[in-house]
This record gives sequence, structure tokens and C-alpha cells, in this order.
Amino acid sequence: MNKTEQLKKGQLLEALEKSLGIVSTACQSVGVSRTTYYKYYNDDEQFKSQVDGISDIALDCAESQLFELIKEKNVTAIIFYLKTKGKKRGYIEKQETNHNSNNITSIRLISDCEVVEDKNLKVEFV
Repeated sequence: MNKTEQLKKGQLLEALEKSLGIVSTACQSVGVSRTTYYKYYNDDEQFKSQVDGISDIALDCAESQLFELIKEKNVTAIIFYLKTKGKKRGYIEKQETNHNSNNITSIRLISDCEVVEDKNLKVEFV
């Protein structure tokens, strides 16, 4: 790895810290393409590890802001937290979909050779 690459990686890491891990912002401030960034990220385990650490810091920051909103009794923040972290206690939304149908559907099959229509064909949705 040459010195220019090392310098760019260092600059990218600093820019990522300032932007809380937002890749586009960091690349733009350093003058590096996203393609180059992802090349560094995929080819250099040490760089990848440092970037992932910065992403964890950004996540920690977001979590601390969420907890501040919860302390302020922000209902949306409370619901979000319970839906994501309170699943094991039953705070989960479930969507139930019923695919039962008594409707008879006519299906028209089209092939390169011929058109086939079967009006007696019943389709059951399970």
C-alpha cells in the first residue's frame, strides 16, 4: 500500500468521524469517490474495522438521543423503543393476512403456440 492511499484512508477516517459515518459526506470532503472508499473498505481489514467502529459510535449517539426523547416522555420514541427492544415482552406488531377466497377465477394461459382458456379451472388460495 502506498503512502497516498494511507493518507487518503486516514483522511477518510477523520471525515467519517466528523460526519458520524455518512460515507457520501466523508468521501466528498476528502475528494475520494465512493468506489474508492468501498475498495478500501473491502480490501483492508484494518480500515474496515476502524470504519465499523465509527459506525458503532454513530449508533451509540443515536441511541443516546432516543433515550433523551424517552426521558422527555416522547410517545413516538417510547413506542419505537418497545417495538424494537421490547419484543420478548410482547411489544410487537403482528400483521395477519388471510388468503382464503371462495372466488372462482378464470385463468387464461398464453403460450407461443396457442391460447388456452379453461373456465372450469378453480384456483384456491392457501
